[in-house]
Amino acid sequence: MRSPFLELLQAVGQVFDSLGIGWYLFGAQAALVHGASRLTADVDVTVALGEWETRQLVEALGDGGFSMRIEDDDFVDRTRVLPVLHLSTGVPADIVLAGPGIEEQFLARAEIRDLDGVRVPVACAEDVVAMKILAGRPKDIDDAVAILDAQKATLDLALIRRTLGLLEQALDQSDLLPALDSALTRTQTDS
Repeated sequence: MRSPFLELLQAVGQVFDSLGIGWYLFGAQAALVHGASRLTADVDVTVALGEWETRQLVEALGDGGFSMRIEDDDFVDRTRVLPVLHLSTGVPADIVLAGPGIEEQFLARAEIRDLDGVRVPVACAEDVVAMKILAGRPKDIDDAVAILDAQKATLDLALIRRTLGLLEQALDQSDLLPALDSALTRTQTDS
């Protein structure tokens, strides 16, 4: 029997495919794909709407078996997040509306993975590490450390550093690259 998360991903993928829009899995579910191990209760995806309007996506999601968890257009406009519930599984998902720039790069680098028969575009390991470092919560840093440790032989650390450097510039921060160095140090001491 397929997991509720995979059922949700299959359903959301069908909606996005019907509209011809690009998307990728990120967050804890993507971290699990890349080697982290922890429990999570939801799914996070980013979608590039292209020419479609948000309301058209909401309608297509409704037709695909999803309902909005928050009926507040201001929330969606402010956060660029559509919080939905997959009705047949009861699993919540946050659908992030991609903006120009870094999210376009994440989409271009997403890798199609076969997850128990469901083809899912997943943010590459390097981008998941960068996103987790940016999020900065202890559980996100733990995920980044786990991915760094699990993927150490194949990770492109220069790509992670470039991405974090761009984020530092865009956000006027200087703490992301040091946070990566700290996570890398933990992979050496946790082993």
